[in-house]
Amino acid sequence: MRPGMSYKRTRRLALVLISLLVGFSTGRQAQAHHTDTHFEESSTHRIVYQLNKADPVYLQHVLFSAGELLRKYGDDVEIVIAAFGPGLHLLGKHPELPITAELQQHASSLHAYGVAFHACGNTMKSLGWTEKDLLEFAKVVPIGADDIMQLQEQGFTYISW
Repeated sequence: MRPGMSYKRTRRLALVLISLLVGFSTGRQAQAHHTDTHFEESSTHRIVYQLNKADPVYLQHVLFSAGELLRKYGDDVEIVIAAFGPGLHLLGKHPELPITAELQQHASSLHAYGVAFHACGNTMKSLGWTEKDLLEFAKVVPIGADDIMQLQEQGFTYISW
């Protein structure tokens, strides 16, 4: 077990990785059944990622970075990925930009470990989307930039790629 990672989170990580491997090897989309994860009451580390592009390489880098922080800090990091503009398409059930199922599965797996995904309400309005158009784990916030600002005011470190 890695330092800072609880037994419960380590076990869930192993199960999600196994389900991903099974899903990819059988051609089915893997489903994580361990979505009750939440962070400790007061994590030492808090970070918010700006996700404002739909480029697959960019999205993979942001998701990979969030996963690396989880691996390093375990339950002692709180991560929010704030999606707006073209980045919101990662969270769409039927994205209008070329978002792969693998990227959406990666986001879903991160969510299973407590990573929060915030969807900008303003961007949703401009696309004509409602909450029904989003993946089930996305949380709608009224204004993406305001959400990032408020998270910074609560002590979150802001990362822009």
